[in-house]
Amino acid sequence: MIKSFKRAALDAGALWLSMFVLGSGLGVMVASSGLPLWVAPLLSGSVYAGSVEFLLVGLLAVAAPLSTIAMTTLLVNSRHLFYGLSFPLQKVRGLGKLYSIFALTDEAFALTATREPRQLNHGWILCSQIGLQLCWISGSITGALIGSTLLQDVRGLDFILTALFITLAMDAYRHNPDRSTLLSAATLGILASLLASQHMLVVAMTAFAIFLMVRYRFDQRKRPAAQDNSHV
Repeated sequence: MIKSFKRAALDAGALWLSMFVLGSGLGVMVASSGLPLWVAPLLSGSVYAGSVEFLLVGLLAVAAPLSTIAMTTLLVNSRHLFYGLSFPLQKVRGLGKLYSIFALTDEAFALTATREPRQLNHGWILCSQIGLQLCWISGSITGALIGSTLLQDVRGLDFILTALFITLAMDAYRHNPDRSTLLSAATLGILASLLASQHMLVVAMTAFAIFLMVRYRFDQRKRPAAQDNSHV
């Protein structure tokens, strides 16, 4: 397990650091919202879903109804259902699967999506996810502790999450430069934001998943036809 953790640290160290910085932004937001400092590690340790924690801080600060909090969490986190379709969970053994399911975040998915299947194994997947969450929790605690003093007036912390997703998308495209996938994702995202702005993420990812399934089905039908023509 130690070897797996070292390899995961080499492969995902930069992302772990970004998670620490991102978690610090969450901690600062908790402190500046007037919430108790223990809210930061509670959210980062139990919810652990990335963007929804930032939304929850705002909802908790204004004492939003429980129904609103539940619906918001459901809609934002529904994107994780799509991650489960291709995440290599079958390579995780025993009780580790339960944690791997819980820790399936955008960053964990991006780490596995950019690597060859033969490079992924039980130890690497678990260690990369553990490292991500430890940095996320420690960052939130650090941000909460110093958020009311040193980082109170720092601007731009709310853009850290968006910047991280942009970086992950660029890294994924660099490993697999598929222009049709990139263009279709961008087009569907723009259309979803115009037609269903309040539920943009769910609509866009649903449409994108359908597009990928249709394209896969179409490619499967073209492949036998191409093979038959090659034998003529």
